[in-house]
Amino acid sequence: MLHPFFARLGACAICLTSVSLLPWTDAHAQAVAGPPAAGSLVTPPLTLKHRIAIGRFSNATQYGRALLLPGEQDPLADQAADMLAARLVDTGQFIVLERRDLDAVKSEQGLTGAGATVGADTVLVGSVTQFGRKYEGKVGFLNSQARQVASATVEIRLVDVHTGQAFFSTTGSGSATVEASEVAGFGSRAAYDSTLNDKAISAAISDLMTNLMQRLRQRPWSTDILSVSGPRVMISGGSGEGLRVGDRLTVARRGKVVTSRQNGLPIELPAEPVASIQIVSFFGSGDVEGSQAQVVEGTIDPEAKDLVVMSGPQ
Repeated sequence: MLHPFFARLGACAICLTSVSLLPWTDAHAQAVAGPPAAGSLVTPPLTLKHRIAIGRFSNATQYGRALLLPGEQDPLADQAADMLAARLVDTGQFIVLERRDLDAVKSEQGLTGAGATVGADTVLVGSVTQFGRKYEGKVGFLNSQARQVASATVEIRLVDVHTGQAFFSTTGSGSATVEASEVAGFGSRAAYDSTLNDKAISAAISDLMTNLMQRLRQRPWSTDILSVSGPRVMISGGSGEGLRVGDRLTVARRGKVVTSRQNGLPIELPAEPVASIQIVSFFGSGDVEGSQAQVVEGTIDPEAKDLVVMSGPQ
């Protein structure tokens, strides 16, 4: 059966202006959709993937820097960034974008529009702030013991691409050890183990992942409107970000960014909902995906530049 809203829409294009924006509740959704068919599965809650850009990563320690030529990439910093990106990709909950060759925040603010590189909503920057190796052991008449220890500390920050403000930071520390012993000339000798560097960095990344994941999951998902033509709306993002045909999203007017007189920092005021849309199909592929949606409540001004699409009712 055709939804009453679409029946009115087909009869008169200007009827869209008379649709009122009502709070969207589970009861409302059930009333529109009707009871589930016998034997059908209940649709799971909408879980969308955030777009995260890995920005600048640096080595703030002195380890290995004396051997670098001017302008050469620091392998310790690259290693930490690669490990962190791999961990985020492995979760399957995020779209991870490489932005280490760009001015991270400023570039993300300008990456919009169809056919352009997909823009992120969060930029991750960080550094290796501590790294070192040491040798421990003792030598006796008949036996000796030696131990190599590598330790590392990695700090990261999350930056909002709309305000340029870092809204979260966390630190992870880890270490790795290899031991060798020799008794009466028998046993093993502790040669230099280069894999300890990798293991120490990996342990530090693992240490910060829990806090990072929790904070990213708390961050609201949002995307941009590409075009508006009557009740038809094209938005950035598609099935790769977890969207499904039939999903309902909220279109809102982005809150004004003002400066707090208390601390001098920018703060974005709450967004004002203006419409509700429903996903009907997808287009594009890879990093450049989009969705076609239909307005089901409210109105969308095609000339408005401050609109944002958000998951769920606001």
